[in-house]
Amino acid sequence: MATFLYKLGRLTFRRRRYVALIWVALLALAGFGAASASTATSSSFSIPGTEAQRAFDLLEQRFPGSSADGATARVVFKAPEGEKVTDSANKSEITGIVKELQSGSDQIASVADPFEAKAVSQDGSTAYISVSYKVNSMELTDTTTDSLKDAGKDAQNSGMKVEIGGDALQVMPHTGAAEIIGVAIAAVVLVITFGSLIAAGLPLVTALIGVGIGVSLITALATVLDLGSTTSTLAMMIGLAVGIDYALFIVSRYRAELAEGREREEAAGRAVGTAGSAVVFAGLTVVIALVGLAVVNIPMLTKMGFAAAGTVAIAVVIALTLVPALLGFAGKRVMGRKARKAAEAEMRPEAKPNMGTRWARFVLRRPVWVLLVGVLGLGVIAVPAASLEMGLPDDGAQPKSTTQRQAYDTLSEGFGPGFNGPLMIVMDGKGSSDAKAAAERVREEIEGLGVVTVTPAAFNKAGDTAMITVIPKDRPSSHATEEVVHDIRDAGKDIKADTGAEVLVTGATAMNIDFSQKMNDALLPYLALVVGLAFLLLMLVFRSILVPLKAALGFLLSVVAALGAVVAVFQWGWLGSLFGVEQTGPIMSMMPIFMVGVVFGLAMDYEVFLVTRMREAYVHGESPGQAIVTGFKHGARVVTAAAVIMMAVFAGFIGSSEQMIKMIGFSLAIAVLFDAFVVRMAIVPAVLALLGRKAWWLPRWLDRALPNVDVEGEKLQKQLTDEPADAGSGSGSEGGDGGERELVRV
Repeated sequence: MATFLYKLGRLTFRRRRYVALIWVALLALAGFGAASASTATSSSFSIPGTEAQRAFDLLEQRFPGSSADGATARVVFKAPEGEKVTDSANKSEITGIVKELQSGSDQIASVADPFEAKAVSQDGSTAYISVSYKVNSMELTDTTTDSLKDAGKDAQNSGMKVEIGGDALQVMPHTGAAEIIGVAIAAVVLVITFGSLIAAGLPLVTALIGVGIGVSLITALATVLDLGSTTSTLAMMIGLAVGIDYALFIVSRYRAELAEGREREEAAGRAVGTAGSAVVFAGLTVVIALVGLAVVNIPMLTKMGFAAAGTVAIAVVIALTLVPALLGFAGKRVMGRKARKAAEAEMRPEAKPNMGTRWARFVLRRPVWVLLVGVLGLGVIAVPAASLEMGLPDDGAQPKSTTQRQAYDTLSEGFGPGFNGPLMIVMDGKGSSDAKAAAERVREEIEGLGVVTVTPAAFNKAGDTAMITVIPKDRPSSHATEEVVHDIRDAGKDIKADTGAEVLVTGATAMNIDFSQKMNDALLPYLALVVGLAFLLLMLVFRSILVPLKAALGFLLSVVAALGAVVAVFQWGWLGSLFGVEQTGPIMSMMPIFMVGVVFGLAMDYEVFLVTRMREAYVHGESPGQAIVTGFKHGARVVTAAAVIMMAVFAGFIGSSEQMIKMIGFSLAIAVLFDAFVVRMAIVPAVLALLGRKAWWLPRWLDRALPNVDVEGEKLQKQLTDEPADAGSGSGSEGGDGGERELVRV
């Protein structure tokens, strides 16, 4: 592989004009496709194999046109102190708003008058209008949501407090500011790392081109493939992360090759042949992690994973082709000013050990202490993970300043917290001889569970299916409400055995519970899949059993520690005010598996780049200890820069007002911190120092069975050593600088 990539690097360097034109054309074509594609509203959300989903599907069949999975909203009214919503003036105002909502949009399925639907609190201080829509929340038009927002403005002028809750006002959070901050910090870190604006700009430009192509393709195909808006957000986040990383690795190795006195084309070939091999395998680990999301068997997540994996693949190809092409345009300016002056004077500055070298030598002197401190430190931080509770946050987790949170609190005060998460019971009476009697049995059983309200059964026209609404005592995301759902399902088994009628629990609350359970069940199989496949891949890369094993175990340690930190902050509330956490509660069920996928890919990036340089030095004759020092000398600065950039990108999302986005940003930033700086920079060299030559041991039979992909460039090095020293004579054959030979000595 290294030989092929070496030739590819030299070819793209020589034909840089054509390569650059091809990528610009691809970006333009993808942009045109995105601009001309019809706007995709959302991806259909379903959770195959769950009871809540089966109930929704049954409702679609038996209650045609009911839009069971459509968006809902509640317009909540609270009368001024000393007044009631039933007072003539207030009642007239609310009735007028009901009519206004009914005529406000053709997407509305129904609007319930609170005075007819008995949606008035016992003390008369609070009432709410229930609004149901024909489509889900992501398919609502701006006109529909605007009419909902405007509905209560007149009532507010009359003195009543009006707030709006429900999923109809859910919008995808805008993260543009966070991305800009992340890119700005990335630029600063790159300038500090390289000491050259040109070298710093290259990774940013190529990453943005890759993300532009990837996101444009997703937008262009969104309608055809039923991709939601969240898909492009994930692809943008991952694509930006790996795109900067991969280009950073290539540019860094190119500068190192120039520093050894090689001509530019030869340096580009060697950079792509060595660091490019690491990029290919690092990219494969990310693709495995993202494609592995299919294990969860949730179509939306599967599509998100495949789309993001496609963006990663684009980032890899760009790093191998466009980066060396742009290096050809950059000329000597890719080196810092000091390095250029030294090269012009044909001087080599006195070689001083850099920070990476000094740190590696310290670890080699104290490997046991470094290992103990790293493992025990992460172990202590991981302790809260044992108390992890997963769920989906409701409006009660919104910031207190939002109308959704205000509506949630007002409903809780007037009616009880359970009103924020009603359960929908669907009874399939086709297998029963007396459906009405079975429905009454269901109602009685549920009333015996200690819930607040159980409505009478509402049958369809055929009389074989009924809907019953249940109001639990506690808030939707509470453990008590989850227990109620399980109790109803347990009771349903006995009812089916006695009457033949099947009882299904659904609604937003039950759907969230089932979703969380499905994510929880998928976490271990997903971990086994991505870690197992990556172990095999890394065994190919490092020709070792213990090095991949150490990489996988270190990753698991950093992930569990990150989960512990998330639980401590967002579930227990430790340092919550520092991160703007206003309401503690269960950890978003999607977050652990999402974090595993993203952080695993990035962690393997750092592992591959850092340890392949050690492997390369070891294969070329250095002792195990000296190989560790060499790897850190060349790789620690780059890996540190890459990790700081990723932490900055992810930490920017902590400032979001959305609890879920805040949680994702914190978890990814803290996980990268633990994995890059504790596991890769401390635990990895300590373990390698203790193992010595055993770290690179591979049974002979396995060595013969595994294909030799030559990531460290051993075959390439032998080939270049055997060939005449005119390998780089074609340097700069294009762009007016043909025949230029640069011997850059630093």
